[in-house]
Amino acid sequence: MPRKNDLVTLDVTDMTHEGSGVGHLDGMAVFVPASAVGDRLLVRLVKVNKTHCFGKIERILTPSPDRVPSDCPVSRRCGGCVFRHVSYEAELRYKQAFVQQNLRRIGGIELEVEPILPSPRTEGYRNKAQYPVRMQKGKLAAGFFAPRTHEVIDCHDCRLQPSGFSRILETVLGYLRDCGVPVYDEVTGGGLLRHVYLRAGQRSGETMVCLVVNGDRLPRERELVERLRACDPRIVSIVLNVNDRPTNVILGRENRVLYGKEQISDVLCGVAFDLSPQSFYQVNSSGAERLYGVAADYAALTGEETVIDLYCGAGTIGLSLAGRCKEVIGVEVVPQAVENALANARRAGISNARFFCADAAEAAARLAREGTRPDVVILDPPRRGCEEAVLESVARMAPGRIVMVSCNSATMARDCAVFARLGYGTARCRPVDMFPRTAHVESVTLLLPHDKQEAQR
Repeated sequence: MPRKNDLVTLDVTDMTHEGSGVGHLDGMAVFVPASAVGDRLLVRLVKVNKTHCFGKIERILTPSPDRVPSDCPVSRRCGGCVFRHVSYEAELRYKQAFVQQNLRRIGGIELEVEPILPSPRTEGYRNKAQYPVRMQKGKLAAGFFAPRTHEVIDCHDCRLQPSGFSRILETVLGYLRDCGVPVYDEVTGGGLLRHVYLRAGQRSGETMVCLVVNGDRLPRERELVERLRACDPRIVSIVLNVNDRPTNVILGRENRVLYGKEQISDVLCGVAFDLSPQSFYQVNSSGAERLYGVAADYAALTGEETVIDLYCGAGTIGLSLAGRCKEVIGVEVVPQAVENALANARRAGISNARFFCADAAEAAARLAREGTRPDVVILDPPRRGCEEAVLESVARMAPGRIVMVSCNSATMARDCAVFARLGYGTARCRPVDMFPRTAHVESVTLLLPHDKQEAQR
């Protein structure tokens, strides 16, 4: 039986969905962060359970062909870029396997997934960053929470963010120091500034600075606005978001504009969008266009269809399809996002799209009761996937096609298995990499009624 602190030689033969390599020791799985398939390693065991162990690399004996030098000094501690140490080609191979495995193991679905679509950009691709700001060891720290903790890893220049974000963050931190503004303390509930939330339009160039505050104002707000405007002329919106609740949720419900407008604009799939702080919007804009292209391909629209877009956010998927169908009906639970979706439709001159605010399960049931018979239903749920009530209501509407866009292939596979019981089989699936260097991968899945699926075979 291995023991904690044992040094062992390990061959890494597999990769977990969280980005840790897997080897085996006397039949026990050993999980090792920052390793790669093909590595031979000297590993120190840091935790030993009855059925598996966790280890850390002491020395790389024989490197995997997948290995590349890591170019981020904090990636190991931050935990965001779990694939910073392997080539992008290897990362794509791992992610393709993750989606395939989840379909088989969780969904019980024997379907060969289509080749993964890579992201057009692997650096600086994010259009949004949320930096917690805290006092740690007597110093201001801003960056990202370490995995499974609320320790802030101080990082102002993440390689996944646009280059201008670091200047804005430094400007806010300088204001905090010079003006003596206290930052939020999760233990006492005191302090003011909780998060610096930045959003940028990749095509418009517009930037939003949203300051999440444990109160309703900041000291010397005009001075802060002047500093930020001088720091980056692309800033067109400076917003104060009030969140005075003892919660881990980042944004509160109330916004107050300190400068400019409450939204920024961007263009996606040829459609202009206005985005408030609360609006859902894919963080990789150029990657999202590839993702939505796959969704459009799977929807197979001819111009005569009614499309329901559940979990529609600011309307990005539905509005990108509006020119190819008869009608789009979008549903979203966040009121500000619905307001953005309606405004986006008006701004683009799209008259065949309507949006309303409701929980997805409630909305699906309501539409089914009204006798709405969609030809296509688009589902883009959060990471937890769809509630079973949503899936049941969608199946009762009997659409000819269901297209699921998912950021979590495990819950996607689970939901596909439920759809199988409700009369819909999984016909196609394609991974799309929206989050290079991280463990996350999107996927698009096409579900068809069983009789239609059989006819296609």
